[in-house]
Amino acid sequence: MEIFMWWLDLDLASKEWLRQNLRAEDLPLPVLQGIAEAGGPHPGNPAGVLTAADWDFIETQSEFVD
Repeated sequence: MEIFMWWLDLDLASKEWLRQNLRAEDLPLPVLQGIAEAGGPHPGNPAGVLTAADWDFIETQSEFVD
């Protein structure tokens, strides 16, 4: 599922963590859970949750005024 389809439903704390830790290889459990609860991906490999395109979106398209 494309990030723009679940980003708005992601909790603010997870959004802030992702913005502050761009392209992190390991995501903390609360962030992984937040992504899954918002309707985002939740594969067996936590490192594979976000794609390069997802990180690009977080870096360039997501607004800090959520």
